[in-house]
Amino acid sequence: MPREKFKTLTEQMYYILLCLSKECYGLDIMDQVSAMTGGRVKVGSGTLYNLLEQFADAKMIRETKAEGRRRSYVLTEKGYAALDAEYRRLRRQMEDYQKMLGKAEEEGEKQV
Repeated sequence: MPREKFKTLTEQMYYILLCLSKECYGLDIMDQVSAMTGGRVKVGSGTLYNLLEQFADAKMIRETKAEGRRRSYVLTEKGYAALDAEYRRLRRQMEDYQKMLGKAEEEGEKQV
């Protein structure tokens, strides 16, 4: 059974949507993601524009300006909901980690 599209987000998807919480030009997103993550996450132009198109088709973002080939985008309510759902999912994962390993680490033990 195929995975529901955008049910969970990749890191690149997450950071692109996070950048679009404020109006932003496509190419600026690549720089912002890299800066925000200290270079840990990079988004290439092919990936970026493919995802922007998919997000727009899914009504998660909308185009706000078009100046020649430069286009700016911003999140829609649906995009905010997807970003928030992913944030909550990641928080639950962190909480599960803490429940299983956090106490042992606090006591100086490490479970492998």
